[in-house]
Amino acid sequence: MHKSLLRTGFIVGFCALGAVSALAVANFEFMAAPQTDLNRVYRVDKSTGEVAACQYGLKEGTLGVTLCYPPGEGATAQSPSEYALVSSRHEREAGVFRVDLRTGAMSICYVLSEMVVCTPQSK
Repeated sequence: MHKSLLRTGFIVGFCALGAVSALAVANFEFMAAPQTDLNRVYRVDKSTGEVAACQYGLKEGTLGVTLCYPPGEGATAQSPSEYALVSSRHEREAGVFRVDLRTGAMSICYVLSEMVVCTPQSK
């Protein structure tokens, strides 16, 4: 096979792999809770609006553990759209806002009983 064809194939394959990797990275957005004494980070799936959260936990005799809270009521996948997380500036607020960038609807998401819950979306 000709060297330029091999080189072109490599470049096209490499670029395609890079595009796939870029798409995979862009599926989620992360936001720390504004509460200043809480080490919780929320995650939203930017296309479905599903929200989950994780935080660091102490465990004696270890480095600690990552405690994660799965999506519960209102935090599961919503209608397909373009979602983001917004933090208030309230230093004692443990939750974040999930916003639908296409419709302007918002809900507040927080951890309750070992899972993330979100209020109904409203404008």
